Amino acid sequence: MRKKVTIQDIADELGVSRNTVSKAINNSEGLAPATREKIIQKAVEMDYKQFSYVAALAGLSSSDTGIGQPAVEYQGEIALFTGQYLTQSHFASLMLDKFQRELSQLGYTMNTHRVYEENIRQMSLPITYVPERAKAIMCIEMFDYEYDQMLCELGVPILFVDGPCKKKGRSLPADQLYMENISPVMSFVEQMLERGYTKFGFIGNPYHCQSFFERYYAFRMAMHLNDRPIDPEYILDANHSSDFKEKLLSLKTLPEIFICTNDFVAIDAINVLRENGFSVPEDVLFCGFDDSHESRHMMPPLTTIHIHTQIMAYEAIHLLMSRIKEPSLDYRCVHTESDLIYRVSTKD
Repeated sequence: MRKKVTIQDIADELGVSRNTVSKAINNSEGLAPATREKIIQKAVEMDYKQFSYVAALAGLSSSDTGIGQPAVEYQGEIALFTGQYLTQSHFASLMLDKFQRELSQLGYTMNTHRVYEENIRQMSLPITYVPERAKAIMCIEMFDYEYDQMLCELGVPILFVDGPCKKKGRSLPADQLYMENISPVMSFVEQMLERGYTKFGFIGNPYHCQSFFERYYAFRMAMHLNDRPIDPEYILDANHSSDFKEKLLSLKTLPEIFICTNDFVAIDAINVLRENGFSVPEDVLFCGFDDSHESRHMMPPLTTIHIHTQIMAYEAIHLLMSRIKEPSLDYRCVHTESDLIYRVSTKD
C-alpha cells in the first residue's frame, strides 16, 4: 500500500518547518507569497490528500503539474454570482483567489456578476451575464431560495458555496459546498461544559443561511445531548449590532459564554458590551466562526473556528469540473474540514 503523504513529508522535501507547511496549506497569515506557492506546488506534486485530484482534473500526471505551468486551451467562463460585495475579510475572498488561479490552469476564466435586490424581485439575471459564454455558475452569498431555484432551472452546471437555510427541508437541485459547521461547534460546547460552564447564549440569525443554521443546530444539539437547558433569553436572533444591541443590553444577567454565527457578529456584540462597561473575557466569554483577519488582531483576540479556504477552493474546482464533464451525476453536498482555535476571548 502506498504511504500516505503527511505535512512532515512535504516539510522534509523542502527543508522547511512543519509549521510553515501547515500555514501554507491552511492559507494562514505570515508567509511570503512565493513560499506559499512553492509549498502548495510541492503538495500537489506529492499527491498530498487535499490536492491529489488537481492533476487528474487537468488530465496530467503529478510530475507534470505545477502552479507555474502554462494555461491550457481556453475552455470558457465560470460565472460567479454573488449577492454582496466580497470584502477581503470575507472567507470567500481567500478561497476565490486560489480558485481563480487554479481555474486558469484548466483553461477557464472567472467573471463576477453581482445579483442585486432588483434582480431577485424581478427574477432576472444580472445584465453582465452572457449565457453563451458560461460553462457553469458558482453562487456565493446567494440565500434567496426562490431565486436560487430559478437559477437551477437554467440548465447550466451550478455550484452553491453555502446556500439558503433548509429549515423547511428544501434542498436545491444542485451541488453544494460548505465548511464543516457542526463538529467544531459541538466540540466547543463539550469542552466548555467540561470546564464547568453551564450558561450559554447564541447571537445571530440562524435562518440567514444554511451554515448559520447548522452552527445553531450544533449548539442546541450539544446542549441537548448533555442534558443542559438553554435559557431562551440568551438566544439573540439578529445579524448586526443595530438588531441585537437593545436585546443584549436588556438582559438582566449575561450568560457565561456567547456563541456567534460568525466573527463579525461576535465583534459587534463585544463592542456593544465594551461601550456599556462590560469586559471580555472577564464578564462573558465569546466564540465566533470564520477565523477572519479581524478576529486575530482585535482585543481580546477572538476564539473562533478556522475555515480551510484552500481546501474549499480545490473542492469547488472538483465539483464544477466533474459536473461539466458529466451533467447527469447525482447532486453532491460536501463539507470541508474546519478547526476550533482558542484565543483570549475564552481565557485561552
